[in-house]
Amino acid sequence: MTRTPTPSLLVLVAILVFSPSLTFAQATGDAAVRDAARAAAKAAERTAAEARAGAAAADSTLWAHDLIANISGTQAGFQNWAEGGVNTLALSLGLNGQSQKDYGAWAQKHTYRLSFGLVKQDTLDFRKAEDLIRFASTFTYAGGGTFNVLNPVFAVTGRSQFASGFNFNKDPFGEDRPTPVKVSEFMSPATFTQSLGLSWKPREYVSQRLGIAAKETVVLEEGLRTLYAVSPDKSVRFELGIDAFTDFQKEIFTNVVYQSQFGAFAAFNNPDKPDIIWENALNMKVNSWLGVNLEWTVLYDNDVSTQAQFKEIFAVTVSYHFL
Repeated sequence: MTRTPTPSLLVLVAILVFSPSLTFAQATGDAAVRDAARAAAKAAERTAAEARAGAAAADSTLWAHDLIANISGTQAGFQNWAEGGVNTLALSLGLNGQSQKDYGAWAQKHTYRLSFGLVKQDTLDFRKAEDLIRFASTFTYAGGGTFNVLNPVFAVTGRSQFASGFNFNKDPFGEDRPTPVKVSEFMSPATFTQSLGLSWKPREYVSQRLGIAAKETVVLEEGLRTLYAVSPDKSVRFELGIDAFTDFQKEIFTNVVYQSQFGAFAAFNNPDKPDIIWENALNMKVNSWLGVNLEWTVLYDNDVSTQAQFKEIFAVTVSYHFL
């Protein structure tokens, strides 16, 4: 007679049969969980590394650059022209650039302009028509509260020329030298200012600053020093005073931009006769590479001349935007 297994015996057999399988499954599941955790940790580490790299890359691209080269020229020729005329050839090259970076509450901006031009009339030799080296750098802090409106600023400016300049009309030294008389050279003169003060922007297109400043007039060529009120036995004249500067830039009509920079420096030892330079430019854009520019500059430095100095340039230019 066959004996039917009891329920208790069946349960015991099931436990003995399936217990190793359950133990193996649990171990396998625990290993899978550990593997998944390790994979998640590695993925999180990669994400953090990529974020750090991205932040570093973003920080390195905070610089905004702008660089434009331009060329302008004029040519006129006459032969058997009854009404008369003068053969003329003029050529001017220029480079205008700007670099700016913002990081937190701090900002720095650097602008520079280089230009050089020659003109030849009839049988005369080439003469210098335009010659300028100019740069300006500002470091500004824009924090909270008052410093969000009035920003502490440190500014540095410099101005000189590339080549020798001559006066073809008279001897400015008053010594009756035969013309042309040499009146300038590279770093003769050169002017530099360093200013520490406050800046503000009353409008989006206007910025101003006011501060205590130092000014240096450098004349490396000894024979030119007296012309710029520098002692013959020294190459630099130092001054301390108040510096004020206004920068205006706005599109006044479609494709017509007016730029104006006004700077004044009042020395403490001569406050009633400040040095003034007022530079203006009207840039009219024809297309992406062709434009018409009108520039005029007013300069007054009582140490050099008791009269204001004027310069005006009108040119059709071909420009190339590098950056």
